[in-house]
Amino acid sequence: MCGIGGIIKVTPAGEAAAAALAVPPREAIPEAWLDVLDESIRHRGPDGQGRFRDRVVRADGSVVDVALVHRRLSIIDHGGGAQPMVSVLGGPELGGPALRAGRAASPARGAMRPLLFHGKPNAAVVYDAVRGTGPGNTGILPADSSGGTGVPPMDSQEHGQDAHATDLVAVVFNGCIYNHRDLRRELQSAGHEFRTDHSDTEVLLHGWREWGERLFKNLDGMYALAIWDRLAASLVIARDWFGEKPLYTIETDRGGAGVKALCTAVPGLLNLGAHGVQGVDAMSPMGVQSISPWVKFGWNQVPPAWNPVELCIGSSQFLSGQTPSDAPISSDRFAHLSAAMNPIGSTLSVDALDRMLEASVAARLESDVPIGCFLSGGIDSSLIARYAHLTRPDVAAFTVRMPTARFDESPVAGRVARHIGMRHQVLECQPAPAADLVALIQQLGLPFGDSSLLPSHWVSRAAREVARVALGGDGGDELFMGYDRHKAIRWLRWLDALPRESRRALAGAVAADANPRSTRTRLSRLINASAHDGYKELVAIFAAPFDEHLGLRGQGEHGWNAIQHFGMTCEGSTDRFGALNASTAMALRFDRLFYLPCDILRKTDTASMSVALEVRAPFLDHTLALAAMNAPVSCLMPRGQRKGLLRQVARKYFPAEIVDRPKQGFAIPIGEWFRSDYGGMKQLLMDHLNSAEPWGPPRLGIELNMKFVRQMVDEHMNEQRDHSQRLYMLLVLSIWAKWMGSLGG
Repeated sequence: MCGIGGIIKVTPAGEAAAAALAVPPREAIPEAWLDVLDESIRHRGPDGQGRFRDRVVRADGSVVDVALVHRRLSIIDHGGGAQPMVSVLGGPELGGPALRAGRAASPARGAMRPLLFHGKPNAAVVYDAVRGTGPGNTGILPADSSGGTGVPPMDSQEHGQDAHATDLVAVVFNGCIYNHRDLRRELQSAGHEFRTDHSDTEVLLHGWREWGERLFKNLDGMYALAIWDRLAASLVIARDWFGEKPLYTIETDRGGAGVKALCTAVPGLLNLGAHGVQGVDAMSPMGVQSISPWVKFGWNQVPPAWNPVELCIGSSQFLSGQTPSDAPISSDRFAHLSAAMNPIGSTLSVDALDRMLEASVAARLESDVPIGCFLSGGIDSSLIARYAHLTRPDVAAFTVRMPTARFDESPVAGRVARHIGMRHQVLECQPAPAADLVALIQQLGLPFGDSSLLPSHWVSRAAREVARVALGGDGGDELFMGYDRHKAIRWLRWLDALPRESRRALAGAVAADANPRSTRTRLSRLINASAHDGYKELVAIFAAPFDEHLGLRGQGEHGWNAIQHFGMTCEGSTDRFGALNASTAMALRFDRLFYLPCDILRKTDTASMSVALEVRAPFLDHTLALAAMNAPVSCLMPRGQRKGLLRQVARKYFPAEIVDRPKQGFAIPIGEWFRSDYGGMKQLLMDHLNSAEPWGPPRLGIELNMKFVRQMVDEHMNEQRDHSQRLYMLLVLSIWAKWMGSLGG
């Protein structure tokens, strides 16, 4: 687990390439650029840092410069897992796995000896030349703290006549590969020799040589990675199926050379503009054309700045503009995942689900550092804790005591732990909501509007005192239909039978009251959803007509992309048990393809990695997830009960008072805190919304209806209406916009 970054610069053949070769590589990609990327991911990796540089000249004469950056949180194989990790094959007499992967023999000519640095987190960056391991022999470089390997340099006679043909692969990787031991055995049987004891990173290097891009189909894990293939002069990036680990890219131009950058964090990319990377302009008004979905939902697939783009979940992409076969390739497993989300397949039995969950938890318990389980008292975390204790009795469960009594689940969690016989720790929460919120939004670099980010951060911070790895329950609600809105889908279907004019008239007649959980408020929201954009409105913070009053719909449609058109056709989606229709399939697709990665998993990664805690999600195991996505709704929700199938599994191990306990959710009383100024939240809200530029400098172009904003503030403070999440979203937007305005000084 860690953070990664990188830059690749491709200069076309001709005079430009000749001029590029006259520039030292550390000037072609300045060290200051790498410093910017490194600083944005520093918090994710307190245990080590590393950098890698290379330059090659392609067969067509173009020059490719590449640099990779890594920050390490050491979880597996402390001694052998340092990154960037580099594998070298000797001279021109290549063979075996490299050729079986279909890679070209020598499309690139070296123009420098690659450079490598491994060091402590605060060490000065001092590179050493990457050195080979002998002709025709594959090896992972066993670097010491300075990057030295103690083996002959690549340009020595020991490596043959054409030292520049040396086949080198380098990787930076964020995440964990759960099936790395199985893949290691398979690769060893194919002739690969491993140098590390049990590093999952090394599996990526050998896997790339053996399988090429097919490697990503073989991985079961959470990951964002970049692999530099020197022989092909290509840089490929990839991201896991569900998007547990973030990865953003930008593409720009610098003096006729194409420059592309990647990073775990948006701020690293946006801050490049202040350090001479042309075309990266955080102040461009183009960016706010995509602000509407962020404010409406609190999240989106597209960062609200025109340049950074998030790599699609479950996909891989070549950033160099050239692949080993000289043709651009982008492998999109997102489409495969979407195709699997027509829940019309065979039923999933209680016993089969039980076995899958046990296996998934067991696969996620490998760690060379202390590991534990988040335990809230709900059935998701209770089951995970039970399976973890079964596999590793030394694993502890921990619960954080929340500052508000009615949101504190530690007493219930304690009963679950005693029932399991599991060691349980109740950790004290030390919230500083105002200061923490500002820090988290600036660290994330996105106007992320889910207020559960704060308690998730506090839980992670407390857990980090006793463990470096935690198992969490992400994905359980999305895969097994655990939200109240999943029960409301049937009501939406019935309301949709009415003329839209009738539904809009009914929506006007049934207004919400001051209690967000009252029957009247819930009914009002349901009718409003039917009268407007359907199921998506049940997920929205600024559901219609609030979005219209705020002025969101007047800022253009750019950025709505798949959220606006998330696959509104599910032909053939009929449940053979009679409980499913196309609208249900579309709702589940929306939750699993968009809400889960863009909200839930982004929240978890941000909250946990802000304190360098690795969180693993057993519910997102490939086999388990695909089985759930293919199961009919009548199987997942028997008799319309939320998460009914999962509850049947839980009943095998827990009493009814645990299994049938009402869903509490991971929430904080943010609305009350705005009224009482708990932790300085009211002051922070007023300071931002009453400032001269609440939405940042005018150049950002964010214009919202301030009259309506002030009306919401007054209604909320006077307890006439509950605008808790809407005011939180506006506060986050203001924090983010002011941060955007500060970029570049």
